[in-house]
Amino acid sequence: MTFPSNVYVLALASAALVSALTLPVWRGLCHHFGLVDDPGHRKIHDKPIPLAGGLAVLSGLALPLLLGVCLFASSAPLGLERWLDPDTVPLLAYGLGRRAIQLAAIVLGALGMAAIGLLDDKHELRPGSKFGGQLLVALLVAAAGVRITLFVPNVAFSFVITVLWILTVTNALNFMDNMNGLCAGLGVIGAGLFALIAAEDGQYLVALMAFLICGALLGFLPYNFPKASTFLGDSGSHLVGYLLAVLAILPHFYTTQKPRVLAVFTPLLILAVPLLDLAWVVILRWRMGQPFYRGDTNHLSHRLLRRGLNPVRAVLLIWLLATIAGSLVFI
Repeated sequence: MTFPSNVYVLALASAALVSALTLPVWRGLCHHFGLVDDPGHRKIHDKPIPLAGGLAVLSGLALPLLLGVCLFASSAPLGLERWLDPDTVPLLAYGLGRRAIQLAAIVLGALGMAAIGLLDDKHELRPGSKFGGQLLVALLVAAAGVRITLFVPNVAFSFVITVLWILTVTNALNFMDNMNGLCAGLGVIGAGLFALIAAEDGQYLVALMAFLICGALLGFLPYNFPKASTFLGDSGSHLVGYLLAVLAILPHFYTTQKPRVLAVFTPLLILAVPLLDLAWVVILRWRMGQPFYRGDTNHLSHRLLRRGLNPVRAVLLIWLLATIAGSLVFI
């Protein structure tokens, strides 16, 4: 059967609405509890900016997802058949029941990553402590069965490559959170592309998850770009990176029309910009004898500024590059 597109639209719209409506509440709480980014060295703002974006995005993802699980996983889904195809409700109920453990692990991992970033926003965690928290989340997700195989039938290999992937993508997006809208926009592009691919292949649960993530980020983005009344913070950049890493694992890219070697390149193309930026700055810092986790101004966004672009145009250009690279998977 063809999965009804109105469910995808509902997921996207509901996540965007919840994210946009809850952000002012989170922003006020962040001001109250001092969870703000103060002006200082390498900062372009002249007043404290609340770090509420991650909390709003998490709300936009979690609340519609929780409501959907309660509706579709129950034995009496409250007459949803009236506006959905009769086969859709039992299909969703079956899928949610079958993937319940994996879905719970993904949500717990999202909460964990956001919490790690929140603690870092408030207390500036040591790199070892932050990395240790990320590692625990990655191990939880891998243990729940959300794993990469790369067509190698070995559980130990699958665990290792999955953990490395989640850590890499999480930190890649964390590193890219250095200009208004950059990280969130890359998240919208990545989640949107994963959603379209999964929907086209009939992987409806993956597509719904991706549309929820895309919508939650879209609801936040107007508050962050081109001018920012709030930032993602480490809680948000950790969350965006983690969710994109999981979205890259969930779909089955291999089909009879697509050779295995090409299937492996699908998530690499979609996430090419943040991954290449991460590789570039890590290698550069290593060659300069600096710790790879120490921030600097050698990211692609900063180099575009030195080429004469203003921050808005630099962000738009990087979004365009990410869209072009990700769109190559459809060719």
